[in-house]
Amino acid sequence: MSTSNRPLIPEKYLDVPSQRLYYLSIGLLCQAIKVVDFTWSFATADETLSICKKWLLVDFIYCAVLAQLRIPRLTYSKAIVILQIGLLWFFDGLMFGGISLNLYHSNLTGESPSYGFPDKSGFSATPEPFNLLQLLAPLTFGLLSTDQSGSNEAHLLGQHTVRMSPISTAQLNFNSATYCLSPPSNHVLIPVLLNNTNISSLKYSIQPLGSGGKVEYFELSAKDLKNIEQNYHDNTQSLRSHPDAYDPRQHDEYDGDEYDDDEDTHNSLQPHSSLQKTQALSHIWLSKPGIIQLERVVDASGVEARIPIPSTVTVAPCPQVEFVTEATPQETRCAGDDPDLKLMISISGIPPLGLRWSQTINGRVEQFLVEGIDGNHGHQVARDTDPSGSTSREDNLPQNLTIPLTVSLNAAGNYLYTLQEITDGVGNIIRVDLDQTPSRIARMSRSLRVLHRPAVSFKHCSPGSPASLIIGSETTLPITLNDADEFDSPWEVSLRYQPPTSDDATGNNKRLKPWKKTLKTRDNRREVNIRANTPGDYMIVGVRGKWCTGDVLSPETCRVVEKPLPTADIKWKKIHECSGDTGVSASLSLRGTPPFQVHYRVQRDNEPPRELSKTFSSSRGELTLQPERSGHYIFTFVQMSDANYNKVELKGPSIDQIIHPLGGAEFVEAQGMKRNKKSLNSCEGDKVDVDVALRGTGPWNLEIQTTTPKGSESFTITGIETPRKTLQVPIPQAVNQNGGTFEIDIVNVEDAYGCKRPITVPGVSVSVKRIKPTARFYGIENKRRVTVLENERASLPLRLTGDGPWRVGYRRTNFPQQVLTATLNTPNDNIQVTDDGNYELISVMDSQCPGAIVPDASTFQVDWTPRPSARLSTHTRATFEASNGSFILPPICEGTDDHVDLDLSGRPPFQITYNVAQSSDIGGTKILDQPTFSSIQPRTRFQLQTSISGRMFYEVKQIGDAAYPLKKDHALTVPRSKRLLFEQRVAARPSATFATRDRLSYCMNDAFVPLNNHIADGAIILTGAPPFTLQLSVKSLAASHTELMTVETSDHTWKLDLPSYTFQSIGPHLVTIESILDASNCAQAIIDPLLRSIWVDVAETAAIVPIDRREDFCVGDVSQFQLEGIPPWSIGYRINGKSYTQEAKISPFSLLQQQSGEFTITSIAHQQKMCKAAITDLHFTVHPLPSARVGHGKRIYEDIHEGDQAEIVFTLIGEPPFTFTYQRSEPSSKKGGKPGKILETHTVSRVLANEYTIFSALEGTWTVTSISDRYCRYPHVQPDFGAVKHPH
Repeated sequence: MSTSNRPLIPEKYLDVPSQRLYYLSIGLLCQAIKVVDFTWSFATADETLSICKKWLLVDFIYCAVLAQLRIPRLTYSKAIVILQIGLLWFFDGLMFGGISLNLYHSNLTGESPSYGFPDKSGFSATPEPFNLLQLLAPLTFGLLSTDQSGSNEAHLLGQHTVRMSPISTAQLNFNSATYCLSPPSNHVLIPVLLNNTNISSLKYSIQPLGSGGKVEYFELSAKDLKNIEQNYHDNTQSLRSHPDAYDPRQHDEYDGDEYDDDEDTHNSLQPHSSLQKTQALSHIWLSKPGIIQLERVVDASGVEARIPIPSTVTVAPCPQVEFVTEATPQETRCAGDDPDLKLMISISGIPPLGLRWSQTINGRVEQFLVEGIDGNHGHQVARDTDPSGSTSREDNLPQNLTIPLTVSLNAAGNYLYTLQEITDGVGNIIRVDLDQTPSRIARMSRSLRVLHRPAVSFKHCSPGSPASLIIGSETTLPITLNDADEFDSPWEVSLRYQPPTSDDATGNNKRLKPWKKTLKTRDNRREVNIRANTPGDYMIVGVRGKWCTGDVLSPETCRVVEKPLPTADIKWKKIHECSGDTGVSASLSLRGTPPFQVHYRVQRDNEPPRELSKTFSSSRGELTLQPERSGHYIFTFVQMSDANYNKVELKGPSIDQIIHPLGGAEFVEAQGMKRNKKSLNSCEGDKVDVDVALRGTGPWNLEIQTTTPKGSESFTITGIETPRKTLQVPIPQAVNQNGGTFEIDIVNVEDAYGCKRPITVPGVSVSVKRIKPTARFYGIENKRRVTVLENERASLPLRLTGDGPWRVGYRRTNFPQQVLTATLNTPNDNIQVTDDGNYELISVMDSQCPGAIVPDASTFQVDWTPRPSARLSTHTRATFEASNGSFILPPICEGTDDHVDLDLSGRPPFQITYNVAQSSDIGGTKILDQPTFSSIQPRTRFQLQTSISGRMFYEVKQIGDAAYPLKKDHALTVPRSKRLLFEQRVAARPSATFATRDRLSYCMNDAFVPLNNHIADGAIILTGAPPFTLQLSVKSLAASHTELMTVETSDHTWKLDLPSYTFQSIGPHLVTIESILDASNCAQAIIDPLLRSIWVDVAETAAIVPIDRREDFCVGDVSQFQLEGIPPWSIGYRINGKSYTQEAKISPFSLLQQQSGEFTITSIAHQQKMCKAAITDLHFTVHPLPSARVGHGKRIYEDIHEGDQAEIVFTLIGEPPFTFTYQRSEPSSKKGGKPGKILETHTVSRVLANEYTIFSALEGTWTVTSISDRYCRYPHVQPDFGAVKHPH
């Protein structure tokens, strides 16, 4: 950014957005003040010229300074700045009277001012006179003025107001306020209220306080009083600019509330706001106490003002109050420590004194008032108080006292004692302002914080409920503080520890020693925890906070008891069965806190030992161990746990034993066996395979039993070497032949030691089937076929044999590799398919066995119903276009009915949805509509759209019939490559209309050719395909003659140009478009008859005749003329050599004269300024209106005393002799207001001079109401226009 474009104020001092904000805010403030000035001047009707000049200067400075600051986005060119100043000046003139809108109203609108006429709004007017001074006068907003003006009030200006001066008075301390001297200024201002007094000098006296003392006299000149007022005004402005810095203790003698303590600061800073217009305020500056008396006040005219009684006021030192500062102030105390605390207060002032103070305890405020404070009760005698407020006492001198304020601090909380107000014996009231410095607040208030005494006790622990301690660990003993104040934190808790006594002490506890310690809280927490790792008694000795000592509550003692380790007594016992030991059992007696968990170890031969455990809920338990495998076992107890200890080493007994488990057997689940039920199916063969699991020592012998409804058989299987064996069990003969069910059970098992053991385990149920399941499609040969809609589900019926459910495999012959399966539950179930084709069954299986497919009924045919289609009938004349697959129909004219026939295939009724599109001018097509129609016949008529011209395209999008209705398949459309598409060109019909219906005007004998090629009058708009052949007719209504003419053109716009036709008669002529033909040979479009014709007016020459044959007129007179011809007329005239033109619509024509000089009519024309005629003998003289000024056109206000006279001067402008009328009215109560009642009216005649003077000793306002000179009078006397007879 260049230096010339940078802001004048660098951005390091003030950034650019802030500069914009501040400067625009200043501008907005100025405009707001301007609106206030405008409202005030409008309400009071004061002279606004001075206000206008002020705002002209302010707006100029604002715009000029803005241009110099160069603020970005607020920087404009010089032309824009000048335009801004001009606009602001223009609005200033409008608001404050510099510009009157009526001044140029006639020039802009053609209307005219009244010039004394009651109503001339219907008259035309000549332009006002123009000169440079008159042009500049309104732009200067009153700085320049002219004698000639279009404003009515310009002819009668000014007024002279004479007023009688009233009696002057002066009153000391008019508001009966009290005053006192306050340090550090020790100055006061005593107000003197002046009424109708222009003060010249003032004299006052001061009498000292108390008995005796010399009276002093002082005299102030007008200059001294002016200096006091100036200092007072400067100090007041400073307080308004810095309201936050206002300090009642530090304000000097110019502060507002020194003369009115009862008013707030805002009102005290505006002492003149409530004064009347005749009143003024002066002040006496005083710096010493005493009784002040106003002796004399002299007016500027040397007359002494009247001084009402009383005229004295007493000024004393201001009373003061504050708390006595303590050497070591203590603001934090404990509840109950100081039952009666005394706060000392120091007060000074003239007795008797009154003190108002407040007490605030935890937000609850109480007010207190103490009166009659005096240090010399027995040595003073009170006297009467005079009306001025001053007190007469023998010893009326200030006293310094110290009094106690006793307070009680029993309850905890925040205490605040505030000194609010002190009153002395004179009546001065000093309110304490706490919005001061901290030192000032400390002297005027005392704040105390009374804290709760903390209370402490153990939590969740007492001698009756001791805390438990695990050996080798720690336990937490919580101590809680009650009613403690956070401000008192941290707290210190004193503890004492006492070991267990000898009765309950163990060997380890005997080494424990008693101790004492102190714990301190952290982070304002109200709880402290003790980590105890030894048993014994823990006791709270005391508690103390940062400020207060507390109390110890119960329970103050916490006993810690140590929990013993768990133990167990174990007894082993062997279990002996059949031929040997089969296991061991253990009886346990447990000691500790249940529940118990016992951990033991089991080891077989040389295998790795295994850790096991068992839980007991009581103190006694039984554990039985019987391994399933034989071998040498060792059982050992290693650890135990209870509720307090985990895995305590257990030195219990162990046992080793050679164990031979008993033999056992059971059926296990095998392939083919149903889940959750031990059952098997057999479809072929005479044996069934069953899996058996064996336990014990092998080899084993197993006895098996088969059971049928008719009996049972048993057999033994010997020498089984493996623990798991598959047995082949023969099927009983009765079941094997015809099928059925039988049960297989295990009777007993014998191990290698010859120990036979009966077995009771669930058996296996075997179902034997000898008939295989079959599957086939239902239906007669060549009739297993179904036809469905496209993508609709088809049900293929089946016939199944066997036991359900069945699993059937099938496929479509078109896709042999894709095999599908279906699970069916009933013998007559169906297969659901959605595709068309030939379906074939390939496999079946029921719930037990696979089956076979019946070959003659293994296939089923599914067909789809074909969708409907549409095509053009063979009789339709159309040409197929292979490039886009469209049929092109023959062209047709717009609006001619046309159709094509469609051949439909499918199941009627049919529904057809198609697109109707039109080619656009920019290429491509746009869809106009998407209708749907129905047909019940295979051949239907398709209606074509010919209402609009252009190339139309038709595309069949969807076709529905009874099988495929559009409601059901609304989203399915015909593929675009298979859609029927045809198109047709619709030719537009030609038309011809007139562009406008405006009447044409010609004069007689003119040729019918265009008068102006730049306007659209008489133009014809042609649509269609050129070239055009146009037939026109011209009919003269006066002669009843019609002439036909034919015109050929290739343009779409043609103006009426018939040079062979000449207007031979006056009056209206009608031009009509009879017909039009274009290149398409289509019949013309139907057009509104009003658009096919136009009127032509043929006129003769116009004339003008004056109604009044006068040779002298005045400005404001109306001249009337009779006009001949056809309206409207155009009248040309000349004033003082300058030419003008005036339009007239009616006859007679009236013209208001607004310029003085020679007026001449030069020409007249009618028929839109055609058929013009020159005028040479019509002229007259216009004289200016006379004017009168009172006081040279200004508002003069003159004050006179009784016996004096005022000179009133009238200035007369015009051609003598003059006659004028003036009147005297009651003066307005406020300056600039409207005069009141008219007191007298006088008319003066035959005045030959331009100035006339009168003298008067009466009070009133003189104004001029009318004036006349040799030729004219103002206000104008309206002539009787109704008496004028129009010539024929």
